[in-house]
Amino acid sequence: MKSTRVRVILAVAAAGVALTACSPNQAGAAAVVGGERISSGELDRNVREYEAALAKAGVNPSQLQFQDSVPQLVLFQLVNARQYAKVAESKGITVTEGEIDQVIASQGGPQKFEQAMLQQAVAPSKARDFMRSQVLINKLVAKYGGGSDEAALQRGQAQAIKDLQTVKVEWSPRYGQINTQRSEQQPSVFVDAGRFGTAGKSAAAPAPPQQ
Repeated sequence: MKSTRVRVILAVAAAGVALTACSPNQAGAAAVVGGERISSGELDRNVREYEAALAKAGVNPSQLQFQDSVPQLVLFQLVNARQYAKVAESKGITVTEGEIDQVIASQGGPQKFEQAMLQQAVAPSKARDFMRSQVLINKLVAKYGGGSDEAALQRGQAQAIKDLQTVKVEWSPRYGQINTQRSEQQPSVFVDAGRFGTAGKSAAAPAPPQQ
């Protein structure tokens, strides 16, 4: 959908990153989300799976013109999905498998859905989890009155951002520093490419998929 919901997610994601960036206090962690560890090993497995899926689809990462490196973006999406889910579920919001199936169908079926996930730096095995988190956060914003008009959207978005701030995210400095001033002119998620080098120069980091 090209509706207010996608814009809500984009704004919430940016705010969540800006307000929770710091260094993890757990050894071997790529990030810690609300006390839950995403290990460097888990990240590496997801990166390998994602890159293998790209190769199978005949897509070179450079074709996607990501602003950040693949490991950085895969980590960012893993963190977002976990943070969104923790916040929404703490408010009693749930999503059924049937609802996820409906979203996949609305995107043209499993094949097109998988292609969309590749464009979002999401490994195939995490695709449903990623979509679940998107539906959850959209439901949370709707619960607060977002979506009926611009003012309601802003109210729902503002409350969702406050909720996201309650789930602290700690980022390993090995993957770069979070860009707290994201804009169209500076769209990258990380301002320091760290040990992963630089990425493309012409496109923004991937946005959550349309629903």
